[in-house]
Amino acid sequence: MTWQTAAPTAPSSTRFLDVKGHPTMKDIAATQAQSGQDDLSDSRPILLLGAGAPEFREYVLRQIARVRPVVLVDQTPPKWARPYLAAQAAVDLRDSEASEAFLMSAAVQLGAAGVTTYMEHFVELTARLTHRLGLPGNSPTAVAACRDKATTRRLLAKHGVPSASSFLAEDAEHAVNIARRLGYPVVVKPRGRAGSAGVLRADSDDDVRAAFHRALVDSVLGLEAWSVPGALVEEYLRGPEISVETVVLGPEQVRIVAVTRKSLGAEPQFQEIGHSVDARDPLLTDPLIAAVVTAAVRALGLSRGVLHVELRLTGEGPRLIEVNSRPAGDLIPLLVERATGVNLSQALATLAIGGMPDLTPTRSEAAAIGFLYPEHSGFVERLDAHGAIHDQLWLERLVWTRDVGTQVTAPPRASIDDRIAHWVVTGSTAADCAKRRALVADHLSVRISRPVHTTSCTR
Repeated sequence: MTWQTAAPTAPSSTRFLDVKGHPTMKDIAATQAQSGQDDLSDSRPILLLGAGAPEFREYVLRQIARVRPVVLVDQTPPKWARPYLAAQAAVDLRDSEASEAFLMSAAVQLGAAGVTTYMEHFVELTARLTHRLGLPGNSPTAVAACRDKATTRRLLAKHGVPSASSFLAEDAEHAVNIARRLGYPVVVKPRGRAGSAGVLRADSDDDVRAAFHRALVDSVLGLEAWSVPGALVEEYLRGPEISVETVVLGPEQVRIVAVTRKSLGAEPQFQEIGHSVDARDPLLTDPLIAAVVTAAVRALGLSRGVLHVELRLTGEGPRLIEVNSRPAGDLIPLLVERATGVNLSQALATLAIGGMPDLTPTRSEAAAIGFLYPEHSGFVERLDAHGAIHDQLWLERLVWTRDVGTQVTAPPRASIDDRIAHWVVTGSTAADCAKRRALVADHLSVRISRPVHTTSCTR
């Protein structure tokens, strides 16, 4: 079921339909008003933009629905989301002007307590809506600065936040000239996008030319429709990569909840092949990391929300890579909850309605996720998890994300869409999780065209 509307700007033509056979949001509000209940705070819904893929997003949506009734707006609301929804609307969110007009009227009609998203595609639309409706959220300018990596770098440099030297390239030859000035190796990346799409290390002029053209066309999850076009050439930062899962409770109130250690595949790509979260990670109390993250939040003007902040730990100290004005993907919120007990998904919903989330850790454990990429390009012919690996209590989940018969591309031209499987493990320490993550990989067999081979999450 969906809301039906003849025009986004004509709210009187809209029918609000519940997906579970219960009274609609509109009916609930009318019933309470008739019964003299003035406080509708517990029933006012959250308007959620975008659902995403169930293997990565169902956990997040389920947690949001535990905070408030959820009204999902998506181009084609998926069936898997229905158990967690109060209502849904089918709206083409690529049509920015029309969808914004519809959502403004819908939010008013529903008495929405907040508008939020966990999808990179819709963070700017969400910010514009909360700003116009006077609801809690970040300013459109701040969110747009996060989406545009050229603007991010400019603001970080202006405010003295340690980052990579970065320049916007006009064309491939301009990119080569920038790389020569910076000194090889360099990193070439899209001005927008996400998921490491089009991000490549370049060691020569020819590498830069090839990487520049890939940065303009490589994409994942259809993000090209929401991205600022262009490519950057940046200083190559040496050192391990981490992300800092951060909650901004208000201006000058920045809380670091967790540190995610990233495992990257072979360069020239920077594909993430695993993440690990340890509640006792010493980086959680590192004053330099806290200072860089806080300075970046201030420089970009972010004032509320759950953020995914990426850094490199270089020999000169932590250097900022990018700030995402949304929670992390790749099930990192699940890892954080399993390791620390802090629920970032519920924090996202609570902040969206103007509340203050409980960020008190209740666990002191570790959790990790591994991703399986193909070793060869071709068609998937067989998938198998052999042995008794499914019986292990520490295996949170093992999910095949590609079907037999589908085509996959191996690095160095792979994207996150080419991942064949992922698995989540838990343990007392990060070392325990690393061993268990590798053990699961050893029990996975995949045949891609020919020859037959056994894959591993470590290459």
